[in-house]
Amino acid sequence: MKTLSKELLEALACPKCKGGLEYNKQKNELLCKKCRKAYKVQDGTPVLLA
Repeated sequence: MKTLSKELLEALACPKCKGGLEYNKQKNELLCKKCRKAYKVQDGTPVLLA
C-alpha cells in the first residue's frame, strides 16, 4: 500500500466543500475535516469524486 505525501495532503481539498482532508491509513481513505465525507485511495491515487 502506498502512502500519501505530506505535501500532497496539504494541497488537496474536498471537492464538495473545499475543506481540508486527512488520511486514514487503516481505511485507506481521505476524510474531510469539515463535511466528514470520505474518499477512497486506490493504488496511491485519491479518488475525489463528489
